[in-house]
Amino acid sequence: MKHLKGSCHCGEIEFEFDSATPVPFMRCFCSICRKTSGGGGYTVNIMGLTDSLVVTKGADRLKTYRAVKDKSKAPSEQTLCQNRFFCPDCASYLWAHSDEYKQWIYPYASAIDTPLKAPASTASIMLDSAAEWADPRRQPKRDVLNEMFDEYPDYSLEMWHKKHGELV
Repeated sequence: MKHLKGSCHCGEIEFEFDSATPVPFMRCFCSICRKTSGGGGYTVNIMGLTDSLVVTKGADRLKTYRAVKDKSKAPSEQTLCQNRFFCPDCASYLWAHSDEYKQWIYPYASAIDTPLKAPASTASIMLDSAAEWADPRRQPKRDVLNEMFDEYPDYSLEMWHKKHGELV
């Protein structure tokens, strides 16, 4: 296990947790990640153990947002996504947590203060939802180490870390 620490941009919220998958190799291009984080998203990069999560500063400040998977559906047919925890002062997204996988949190790599190792390869997921300007398939120079998936890859975060010898 690797112990990681993170914080929001303004410093009002700080947190720490343990992770066996500390290498941020995946970029999510879904509309939820793009719209809520103001970029590519990168939410499902790192898994942390929910039981190890400690908010060391600003726990009373934390806010959550629960996105809808498909806003084009009628409200009665919509499915909610994981809760996304953020700082209400600077709007930094910190981690996501899903009712489906209660044992894990999914910190944004951008919120982690502990130095993170560069990945041996990368993966881009949810490319069917990517904005045209951000879609790596449309970029003039492709990253030859970057795997690309229209939806989710056929392997888990843990499997990627094992394959690349990065499971702690």
